[in-house]
Amino acid sequence: MGQIGTCLWFDGRAEEAAEFYVGLFENSGIKEVARWGEGGPYPAGTALTVQFDLDGRSFRGLNGGPEFTFNESISFELFFDSQEELDAKWAALTADGGQESQCGWLKDKFGVSWQLIPNMLPSVLNGPDQEGAGRAMQAMLGMRKLDIAALQAAYDG
Repeated sequence: MGQIGTCLWFDGRAEEAAEFYVGLFENSGIKEVARWGEGGPYPAGTALTVQFDLDGRSFRGLNGGPEFTFNESISFELFFDSQEELDAKWAALTADGGQESQCGWLKDKFGVSWQLIPNMLPSVLNGPDQEGAGRAMQAMLGMRKLDIAALQAAYDG
């Protein structure tokens, strides 16, 4: 059986998106760019598909046109041990037109949804102290970017 990959449909910005994403993650790079020839819906030489890896996972960006757009029904999850790492990725992904949502969700400048999740989150939302878990949940619901210290403080009471 072959590997499973992910194809992302862009409206003319697949190469730009791939370059942006590979710059954010270690163990990433553009592997291949297939370009439109004469007679296509884009100018000759424009990327048709861009094959790239993000942290060892395979993706293909497709310049398919405006018919389809991204929505929150699909999102990429990133997990973090430190607030510093989470903050850096949040800043990069919301830059240049990205949009913050709530509870650790955002859309990047291409409209792709991401969830930035502290690794400790399950322990405070599902911990043995049910009252603490409720406080942590209420704290999370009031946040855009998740704050590890504030979530732990809410849980601890």
